[in-house]
Amino acid sequence: MTTQKATRASPLCTQQRQENRELAYTRQGMEHVIRRMKVFRVLKGVYRHRRRRFALRVQLIAALCNLTRACQS
Repeated sequence: MTTQKATRASPLCTQQRQENRELAYTRQGMEHVIRRMKVFRVLKGVYRHRRRRFALRVQLIAALCNLTRACQS
C-alpha cells in the first residue's frame, strides 16, 4: 500500500491522513529491522552464491537479531 498525496486542488481528508500516519508507523518499524539485519556484511551487497543458502543465511541472521533484541529487553 502506498501513501496518498495531497494537491492544492484536493487536500487530504482526516481519514486519509490517519491512514498515512499508520502506514508511516509500520514502515518505520520495518526499516529499523532492516537496519539491524544489514549490520551483517552478507546482506549489505549483492549475494552471488547459491540461492538456497541465501535464504538459510537470512533466517539465521534474523534469528540472531531477534535473540539480541530479546536479550536487551
